Amino acid sequence: MLTINIDGASRGNPGLSGIGIVILRGGQKISEYNEFVGSTTNNIAEYTALKKALKIASTLKDDEIVVLSDSELVVKQRNHSYKVRSKQLKIIFREINNLEKYFKSVSYRHIPRDRNREADSLANRAIDEHILNIEEPKNNRQL
Repeated sequence: MLTINIDGASRGNPGLSGIGIVILRGGQKISEYNEFVGSTTNNIAEYTALKKALKIASTLKDDEIVVLSDSELVVKQRNHSYKVRSKQLKIIFREINNLEKYFKSVSYRHIPRDRNREADSLANRAIDEHILNIEEPKNNRQL
């Protein structure tokens, strides 16, 4: 069984966004991932993190997945407690439904933010690295 912590971060809503993913098997970290995902809303970033996490997990050959997220919206929508109203989220929601078919079971659990620090840090690092990459060429001009 895999336990996957996910997080999406957005600096502004919408704003520069990143995702962070930490994958554990038997309590041991086996993988981590982060990516800058452009300018989007926090909810889209959260869902993008989930979609990418399931894609990565599908390559690891485990058939049971537990996803931990500090996003109440994502967890409640995936557990069908909340309806998905946003057109953009509906598209990603359907893509996630298709990815879930690769697994015997996928469950979603809400966790407090302080138990999701590593995934949050990865998501924010992706944004920071993007900002540094934009600013770096300005600082390294040749005379």
